Amino acid sequence: MSVPPAALVLTAAVLWGLLGILGKGAQEAGVGALEVAFWRAALGGVLFALHAGLTRAPLPRGRDLGVTALFGLVGVSVFYGAYQLAVRTGGASLAAVLLYTAPAFVALLGWGLLRERLGAREALAVAGTLGGVALISLGGGGGVTVTGAALGWGLLSGLTYSLYYLYGKAFFGRYAPTALYAVALPVGALGLLPFVTFGTATLAAWGSLVAIAVLSTYLAYLAYSAGLRHLPATRASVIASLEPVVAAVLAALIFGERLSALALAGAALVVGAALLLSVGGRQEKQEKEAAAVSS
Repeated sequence: MSVPPAALVLTAAVLWGLLGILGKGAQEAGVGALEVAFWRAALGGVLFALHAGLTRAPLPRGRDLGVTALFGLVGVSVFYGAYQLAVRTGGASLAAVLLYTAPAFVALLGWGLLRERLGAREALAVAGTLGGVALISLGGGGGVTVTGAALGWGLLSGLTYSLYYLYGKAFFGRYAPTALYAVALPVGALGLLPFVTFGTATLAAWGSLVAIAVLSTYLAYLAYSAGLRHLPATRASVIASLEPVVAAVLAALIFGERLSALALAGAALVVGAALLLSVGGRQEKQEKEAAAVSS
C-alpha cells in the first residue's frame, strides 16, 4: 500500500523535530555539541554514499565538485555545528524556532545576491521574523535560556540553512541529491573534525547519535523528497513547518522546556513569516527548483 504524500512530508517534519531532542539527549549524556554535529555528518554521509553507490548516481566532478565541497563546509560544518550549539546554549525548542528564520534569510539573500525582487510579501515576512526574534529574546521561558550566544547560534543556523536554496537551485536539478549529500556530508564532517573533542560516549548517547543520522538526516530527507514528488511545494512546506511545533512539544514533555507567552507569540511570528513566504508564488518556484532540502 502506497503512503500518501502528505503523510511522508509529515513524517519528515516529525523526524526533523526530533533533531534537537536527540541532540540535547546526547549532549546531556556527555557528548559535546560539535561532536554531535560531527557524527551526524559522518554517519549520514556514509548512508548517502551507500545510497548513491547502490543507485549508481553520478557524483559531481570538476568545478561542481569544488562548489559542493565548499557547500559541505558551510552548509554542513557550520550549519550542523551552529544548530547543536544553539541547542546547548538555548534549548531544543528555541533552536528549532530560530531555524525557521531561514526563509527570511532566503528572501534577503535572493534580493542581495541574485537580484530577485523583494516585494511587499517578502518585506512583511522579514519584518515579522525580526519582530518574532525580538519577542523571543524578551520573553524567554522555563528551561529555555535566551542569551546572546543562544540567539547568535540559532540565527547562524537559520542563515546557513538558507544557503541550501542557493546551492539547490544550481545543483539539485543536475544531480541526484543523494549523490550531492554523499560528497557534502563527509566534507562537512572533515570540516568539523579539528574542532571536536571526542569523549567516551555511553550506549544511550550512541543511540541518540545513530538516530540523528538515520532518522533526522537520512530518512527525513528521503521521506520529504518522496512526498514532494507528488505534492505541491506550497503544501509540502506548510506541512513541514510543523517541525518546530513537534520540537517544542517534545522539549516540554522530556526536558521541561516551556517558552513564555511572549516568546510563544514571537515563535508564532517567526513560523508565520515562514508560512507567508511559502505560500508566495516565487517561494513555490524556489522550492520546486531546490526539490529537496533537509534540516
